[in-house]
Amino acid sequence: MNDSIYSFSAKTIGGKEIQLSEYIGKVLLIVNTASKCGFTPQFEALQSLYEKYSEKGFTILGFPCNQFGEQDPGTDEEINSFCSLNYGVTFPMFSKVDVNGENAHPLFKFLKAGASGFLSTNIKWNFTKFLVDRNGKVIKRFSPSTDPSNLEKYIDKLL
Repeated sequence: MNDSIYSFSAKTIGGKEIQLSEYIGKVLLIVNTASKCGFTPQFEALQSLYEKYSEKGFTILGFPCNQFGEQDPGTDEEINSFCSLNYGVTFPMFSKVDVNGENAHPLFKFLKAGASGFLSTNIKWNFTKFLVDRNGKVIKRFSPSTDPSNLEKYIDKLL
């Protein structure tokens, strides 16, 4: 099994396949997002975290997902436009993925194996957050209801 996220690739929301090894040396927060979810306003707090810590080697990777209540039905282009227009999102966003089931993106299979949730490894809802250290190892998983601003102490520790 892979021992870091760097062996995976993912398609950006603009359609370009990239290797996650581009993020070697960065602390990452990987989030499955949705545009029509009760937690959608977390985009604002995520963007604030990104702005506060990006120059220190931190970034956020957003992965839209439509598996929970079909809360992200739009195209990648529509999702990208929504995030930037409504929340000023400038952190990297990726193409829509599945995070659970047999079609789950391999990155999310890896993340879930590295930090299982309460009673299950499955992701239960949008805005589940995975904190990854500078070596590409999963450090901690946060529930959808965890406000991104409450993650600062964990991010500071890794930076």
